[in-house]
Amino acid sequence: MPSSVTANSESSPVVAPQEMDVSYGSRSVRRASDPGYTRVAVHDREEIEEVDTVINVDDLLRSRQFTSDGAPERSLAGEEYGNRTCSERQDSVRSLTEEVQHIASETSLITRLSLTLLRFLGVGTRWIAKFIRLGVYALCLMPGFIQVMYYYFFSKNIQRSLVYGDHPRNRFDLFLPTGGHKPRPAVIFVTGGAWVIGYKAWGALLARQLAERNIIVACIDYRNFPQGSVSDMVSDVSRGIGHLCQNIGDPNIGGDPNKIYLVGQSAGAHLGACALLLQAEKQITDGTAGLTWISSQIKAYVALSGGYNLRNLMEHFDRRGLYKSLFLRIMKDEEGLTRFSPECIVRSPSFRDAVALLPPITLVHGTADYSIPYEASVEFGETLKSVGATVSTLLYPGKTHTDLFLQDPMRGGKIDMLTDILAVIHADDEEEQALDAAMTRPRMVPECLLQFARWVSPF
Repeated sequence: MPSSVTANSESSPVVAPQEMDVSYGSRSVRRASDPGYTRVAVHDREEIEEVDTVINVDDLLRSRQFTSDGAPERSLAGEEYGNRTCSERQDSVRSLTEEVQHIASETSLITRLSLTLLRFLGVGTRWIAKFIRLGVYALCLMPGFIQVMYYYFFSKNIQRSLVYGDHPRNRFDLFLPTGGHKPRPAVIFVTGGAWVIGYKAWGALLARQLAERNIIVACIDYRNFPQGSVSDMVSDVSRGIGHLCQNIGDPNIGGDPNKIYLVGQSAGAHLGACALLLQAEKQITDGTAGLTWISSQIKAYVALSGGYNLRNLMEHFDRRGLYKSLFLRIMKDEEGLTRFSPECIVRSPSFRDAVALLPPITLVHGTADYSIPYEASVEFGETLKSVGATVSTLLYPGKTHTDLFLQDPMRGGKIDMLTDILAVIHADDEEEQALDAAMTRPRMVPECLLQFARWVSPF
């Protein structure tokens, strides 16, 4: 930092390279033994300033103005510096207080959701065992979770809990890249959570990886059960997509309105598909007037480990612990199983004219997924192809529901799913594709813990 004190070696004697104090009022200038530095103390705060030359103390004293009684006046520069320092302290304290309040609020929300889920599930041996396994699973991955949490709560490149609607949890987190050219591609991410424990922060790990490749990421939160049913969730997701489509080109965000991608994971893949299909259907039946977004604004949709025929999956979910009685309450009723099953929507004769409005769709699934069988993606892909939609299905042999989204990214190295998502986003950019191919991630969790987490995982 350049010093505000200048040297004038011709007109005045210089200070020898030794300790020396010049004091006035509450301020002092100390000449350190190192001739390259001066230590300036303002009130109780010290700052080290690097200078290129020796300080001329006579010039410094002559620069001070004195009152009639000989007392030194307060320097205007010193006054401004002191005020700025005080303001910086206040901003720092205020920022830290807000962070603590935010963390406490988010922790309280997650705790309430967990207790609500437990109340609906009841205290059965199956769920007690699942919660114990979940606790052990989280402990195994804790080294990675701590890194993600630190990034999420303290990174200056994340704007958290921005508002997109009037309902509870109509919020989103915005992950902004630090460099690269503008405008940038943007990803709207819809997180999973079995329609009950979904939360926008679950997408922080993927968002960080994409942001490092100069991609803007917006993670949408939405009402979960029992705050809302599946129709409320789809409505929230659609409202969030509309808000971001309208604002992603804002100079403060720096997104490219022509490169908006929708990505969903697990329950979020289902909700994202519903929002996209139903919006295309509205464009045909009601026209575009009054719509906040249209399906053609989405350049591509990537669905990770989703379920798309809820009626066929209901028995499977019941065996896995998402009991039929609870699942029907989430979907409102039997009719909701059909109305909000993307596969059923596509098969409906009324949807035929809307197929041409759909963007390219990529379905991703692991073949060892026990939470949602990979056949769900295969069958949905075949249904989309049968009506003429552009779709590709990517299957990862031996990968579970959490391998793709958690264990593999925390293992580091070359992450296949991330590479495939980037291939969709950078499909028209050969230079970026070359950079994507060479990208590797650092390891976040030891291999032994990852293997044990995979074995104990309740998902």
